[in-house]
Amino acid sequence: MSVLDNFRDWKEFLGERVAQATQAGMESETLQNVAYQIGGYLSEQVDPKNDQERLLKQLWDAGDQQQQQALASLMVKLVQNPENVGRGN
Repeated sequence: MSVLDNFRDWKEFLGERVAQATQAGMESETLQNVAYQIGGYLSEQVDPKNDQERLLKQLWDAGDQQQQQALASLMVKLVQNPENVGRGN
């Protein structure tokens, strides 16, 4: 089973990677830029596996670059809060 099959697993996976990057000294702006690049890759290359991922892809595809960067930043903030990681599917 892939982390993309379950949104909770995806958030936990992303949260762990964000925590590792932060502990390694990656600056917030750099982290958000990486999240933006990953979001673009996922949107173009990965089929959504559940309703939450489908919604994120639709939001990503509907937005311009600035809005996509904001969405990526929000995903980083979402997983930086441990209360948000365990909630949802």
